Amino acid sequence: MTEFALDTSVGLTIVVLFGIFWVVFGFWLGRKNKTHEDFALAGRNVGFAFAAATAMATWVTSNTTLVAPQLTYQFGIWGMIGYSFAALGLLLFAPMAKRIKKLLPNGYTSGDFVRLRYGQAAWWVFIIISVVYAFGWLISLGMAGGILLESLSGLDYHIGMTAILIICVGYTLFGGMRAVIATDFIQALIIIVGISAIAFWLINNVGLDSIHQNLSAEHPQLLDLLFPAAVMFLFNNIFFGLGEIFHSNVWWSRALSFKQGVAYKAYLTGGLMWLPIPIVTGFIALAAPQLGIFPPSADMIGPTVAAAVRGTTGAVLVFIVIFSALASSLDSLLAATSDLVTQDLFHKKLCPNASDKSLLRFNRYCILGLGVMTWLFCLPRIATLGALLNFAGAFVASTIWPIVLGLYSRRLSGGYAALAMAAGTGLGLVGYFMVGFYVAALISCAVSGLICALGVWRAQSLFDWQQLNEEGG
Repeated sequence: MTEFALDTSVGLTIVVLFGIFWVVFGFWLGRKNKTHEDFALAGRNVGFAFAAATAMATWVTSNTTLVAPQLTYQFGIWGMIGYSFAALGLLLFAPMAKRIKKLLPNGYTSGDFVRLRYGQAAWWVFIIISVVYAFGWLISLGMAGGILLESLSGLDYHIGMTAILIICVGYTLFGGMRAVIATDFIQALIIIVGISAIAFWLINNVGLDSIHQNLSAEHPQLLDLLFPAAVMFLFNNIFFGLGEIFHSNVWWSRALSFKQGVAYKAYLTGGLMWLPIPIVTGFIALAAPQLGIFPPSADMIGPTVAAAVRGTTGAVLVFIVIFSALASSLDSLLAATSDLVTQDLFHKKLCPNASDKSLLRFNRYCILGLGVMTWLFCLPRIATLGALLNFAGAFVASTIWPIVLGLYSRRLSGGYAALAMAAGTGLGLVGYFMVGFYVAALISCAVSGLICALGVWRAQSLFDWQQLNEEGG
């Protein structure tokens, strides 16, 4: 690492102070949780300010703060612009969240919807996709914690990875969704202020003209708007982002936890707030060639440039921003995935007569178990963050059409929905391994869409929306 790195003691001090604050804050918030619904959905009473902040902060993940600079470094201008198009997921989910709240007033998870709307076969395919995606995202977040500490302070990757997991598991375990949403609100403010400051420092110290001249002379392909792989990435990322949000219980559980009338405005506002963030974080990477920065791993480019521009101050700020971004996503994913396992597998399949107290206890055990499993998967550092995240694109993009048509059309049957998700995922993975990660989501979405279109055309019966009003989800 360079001379701009944080001292190891400074990095550890920040981690310890943040960890103590978030865990104590989560414990304090958790005192209000009296039932499983309080723990899982914050009593279904989250207001607009917290709702918009949690939507924005949760979507600012290791992707936005570490992978967006990585992809800009690799694909150039389309890397950061293409990543900003992931805001479409939040924006288009806004009307869907309103629809979800209306159709599924007693629901807990996205799995509830798929089971009630399409039946058991589609539900099993959906659960497999959801679990694979959740672990892919969890692992990437855990890895990002290790990469962050390693790139800024030289501290061992495994220490940073372990620290972020212990902290997020701790306050989520105590506070549930209340803690997740309240901490997201604070983390959203930190992220907005911190990223704005880093961008200002970069422009002030290096300059836009200087960066452009260097890239034009030394790396013109990064400014090429017709760079083929980058263009493919742009469209692939759009469908990847749509699939991530449309299917994930992270976003469904929030829609179900918001007050009536809040979901649409919250997701729309959150999407608009998120839109410029990957452009700013990606722009940081364009200064790397001029500064002579060539990190050993592309996903370390963002923190390395920030530290080079502002020394210790920049390193501390980027550390806090990325740490907040990781925590805001990791806690959300832990809570949402544990809810999915508790509600869909434990309650609906194994113990349908489980008491509220038993559900609450199992939900907490599940959060702890997810944390331990994620830690084990993160130990070998199996891939770069970009490669790991885009592997999941083949899975989630296959769910876009079944989810959208399931919410708005009565014609698509469970058999076609199951086939669309399974075939889309399978062929998307073929594209991932045979062509590249930048086509996996495109292929998956296209195959799934064709099968869903066939299913709608051949529909023999219409779904009754009243079947979604199952007691207790």
